[in-house]
Amino acid sequence: MSKAGALDLASGVGGKIDKTEVLSAVEKYEKYHVCYGGEEEARKSNYTDMVNKYYDLVTSFYEYGWGESFHFAPRWKGETLRESIKRHEHFLALQLGLKPGQKVLDVGCGIGGPLREIARFSSASITGLNNNEYQITRGKELNRIVGVDKTCNFVKADFMKLPFSENSFDAVYAIEATCHAPDAYGCYKEIYRVLKPGQCFAAYEWCMTDAFHPNNQEHQKIKAEIEIGDGLPDIRLTGKCLEALKQAGFEVIWENDLAVDSPQPWYLPLDKSRISFSSFRLTAVGRFITKNMVKALEFVGLAPPGSQRVQDFLEKAAEGLVEGGKREIFTPMYFFLARKPLSESQ
Repeated sequence: MSKAGALDLASGVGGKIDKTEVLSAVEKYEKYHVCYGGEEEARKSNYTDMVNKYYDLVTSFYEYGWGESFHFAPRWKGETLRESIKRHEHFLALQLGLKPGQKVLDVGCGIGGPLREIARFSSASITGLNNNEYQITRGKELNRIVGVDKTCNFVKADFMKLPFSENSFDAVYAIEATCHAPDAYGCYKEIYRVLKPGQCFAAYEWCMTDAFHPNNQEHQKIKAEIEIGDGLPDIRLTGKCLEALKQAGFEVIWENDLAVDSPQPWYLPLDKSRISFSSFRLTAVGRFITKNMVKALEFVGLAPPGSQRVQDFLEKAAEGLVEGGKREIFTPMYFFLARKPLSESQ
């Protein structure tokens, strides 16, 4: 996992945003969300700005607490968080049947933690697509450090408008990323276009489950906390993702919410009722220490004004994720494996 320390966290807050403008960016980001009177349609129509602001603001926090792979995983008893994350990435590569030399697209790649792990596991050549300049810069640096920079690269682009020709890739995957898309069908249709016929797309999606009731105020509060804390325009139901895949032209080979059969709850790293030394920074005590550290760093001028506000909405997200998981109304690992037919008539 990443060894980012306190000063890395402080210097990274805001990403490519000028440090004097971080507080203003936080205020603009917050106004997109329900907690601050924001509307879903505004989030969807301005998703590029909203998601970019989000990742400029939070990436250093993610790397400090989570490492290089910003995602959850089903977890076995006795397994560390890092071990479960690596296994989750390997599972995806195995489902896609990745082979040495294949050309693969990672849609919404973050700083490239999964990309590097899957590239080393499969020997495939992976292109990471990301619309955030700061994350790409960080990803390129980490690629060079581990030596995959010759076979893996990054492209800055919007996954609603992929800058690739038709039938370009042997496989496509997305790990907790296409949930940022304002329209699942539009996103999946673009992935369908660039994938070679007969090849597969696999993803882990953030979704509300069938247990979610839109008229339940507490359910809506939890959903809103996850949206503001994770830069989401909306959170779709699992059924909506499945419907969008089929509308885009994919044949769904199999799909399942992997959270259901996880031996240990996926939200365990964030649960305030437990303590872990292997993922200490994510625990309630670890987050409390981080909060006060950020407060001190901001006070002495090492972290830009607004850093505490970022920590606050990330804490709100953690609370929403744990509650959503406990009530089984939210999952970060709705998995599907879908195939592009060999011909359009199939």
